Amino acid sequence: MKPGELKHLRRARDLIDREYARPLDVPALARAAFMSPAHFSRQFRAAYGETPYSYLMTRRIERAKALLRRGDLSVTDVCMAVGCTSLGSFSTRFTELVGESPSAYRARGHAESAIVPGCWTKHVSRPSRNREAQVSSAL
Repeated sequence: MKPGELKHLRRARDLIDREYARPLDVPALARAAFMSPAHFSRQFRAAYGETPYSYLMTRRIERAKALLRRGDLSVTDVCMAVGCTSLGSFSTRFTELVGESPSAYRARGHAESAIVPGCWTKHVSRPSRNREAQVSSAL
């Protein structure tokens, strides 16, 4: 990786972190990183261990979990609030990353996390494909 590329990749990653609810695609993210879409995708995966789309969806699911824990929004409202346009795709990805459906997650009690600082809850509850790979390889 060229010296300045990591700085440009961080710009795109920060854009995802800030604007996760907005429609974002690889060409738009690549422009933010001053790279071609193909080069951006390869470099992003090399730097962060997942594709830009996967990283975006992880951010969206992470935010969706926080909204579902609040309990005042329907699953459809949460889906739209985090930038997903398909409830089916949202539910499928949520279930893949979290291990239960958005409805089941929303219905489950979250009182135990109310006494834990938000920064720690966010860290511990962050969806991760790496965790899935570790569990799969252990089986």
